[in-house]
Amino acid sequence: MFLDVVILAAGKGTRMRSARAKVLHTIGGKPMLQHVLDTARQLAPRQICPVIGHQGDEVRDAIDDSTLTWVEQAQQLGTGHAVREAMAHVAGDGVVLVLYGDVPLIGETTLKTAVSVATSGQVGLVTSVFADPAELGRIVRNAQGDVVRIVEFKDADEATRQINEINSGIVAVPSADLNRWLNQLDTDNAQGELYLTDIIEMAVNDGKKVTSIAAQPHEVIGVNDRVQLAEVERLYQAQQTETLMRAGTTMQDPSRVDIRGEITVGEDCLFDVNVVLEGKVVLGDRVQLGPGVVIKDSVIGDGTVVHAYTTIDGATVAAECSLGPFARIRPLTVLDEGVRIGNFVETKKSHLGAGSKANHLAYLGDATLGRDCNVGAGAITANYDGVNKYETHAGDNVFVGTNVTMVAPLNLQDWAFLAAGSTVTNDVGENDLAVARGKQRVIRKWTRPDQAAAKKKAGD
Repeated sequence: MFLDVVILAAGKGTRMRSARAKVLHTIGGKPMLQHVLDTARQLAPRQICPVIGHQGDEVRDAIDDSTLTWVEQAQQLGTGHAVREAMAHVAGDGVVLVLYGDVPLIGETTLKTAVSVATSGQVGLVTSVFADPAELGRIVRNAQGDVVRIVEFKDADEATRQINEINSGIVAVPSADLNRWLNQLDTDNAQGELYLTDIIEMAVNDGKKVTSIAAQPHEVIGVNDRVQLAEVERLYQAQQTETLMRAGTTMQDPSRVDIRGEITVGEDCLFDVNVVLEGKVVLGDRVQLGPGVVIKDSVIGDGTVVHAYTTIDGATVAAECSLGPFARIRPLTVLDEGVRIGNFVETKKSHLGAGSKANHLAYLGDATLGRDCNVGAGAITANYDGVNKYETHAGDNVFVGTNVTMVAPLNLQDWAFLAAGSTVTNDVGENDLAVARGKQRVIRKWTRPDQAAAKKKAGD
């Protein structure tokens, strides 16, 4: 049977106090709506229909997915109205699953169970039990324990408000039944809206069984303000770190690690505190990340150690490298096996061969170095003339002394040696020494400036 998914994402989110649409606020670096879309896709639906309203164009542009059937709800007249708008785009020959763009942690297994119930002709309703249900809708059951209706908080009497089982809003319904019940909705309630929840009582009156699917509370938490956003963020991060630890990663403090992307980790890795991983990151076996390390869209090879407060962005790092502390590895950097990048070294669009090292205070941009090269402290590649970028190419075993400026374009052949303090503007051949610095002068018995005498003279 075909499955169509409707995602309600039209709300303004006034309590967020934000110029950005609520469903575009991020969890783990990804918009909440995108989390829901990704989970929905795991169910292989025929189509997905996000219902948008407030800042709809911004939502559509941010998600940028042409496979979606976008539905605009020009007037926000309630959840029932939103689903009714979407049903104009849904065929009546399958099952409809209704999700919410601000409920990002709903699990795939829970949704599959709900869809399975609806495929059998029943109504699959996702519920949960909260210690403090606050103002959520309550599940009302009969003496036999069957679900008979949902009562919204504002319409509930005091006895109903004591019920701890809540309605998540997530429901799977046969399409034909859903269309029929939606057309029977009215606004006779405290908010004067079309409640989707009213279809539960209609289903019961039509002799349809409503089967509740019990979800874990964290799955159905909705985000309505910044406090809830932070709460859901921590719940999401706890899920991510638990997954990594079960895959063989040691974390000194999982509560101080943030995962904001798609992470693949080998065995026996170690994360110190305040590690942040963003985008697509692949770590090999035995990788060690020091405190404050930030890695984005990069591959790190087996046994590499990334020391404290090093940032890596868009780089490929081979095995057994040592990076940092306080290094900055920028996009298109490639480091071969055993490379050492030390404190306050920055690389950009550079390739360092196996065993090469720049241990401190250096900048390598648009540079290619061969094997076993040494770059001294204060050395830089001057790769930019204000308009164009130029490359520096070095062979194997090139030695770059302290405070050398390599003015690109420049070619340094194997075993070239650049003397400390040199500004090198011409190519250097194999086994050649380049010395390009002013001749030292020594003025003997020199008298230092006397500040007091200079002030007195200025006064005269």
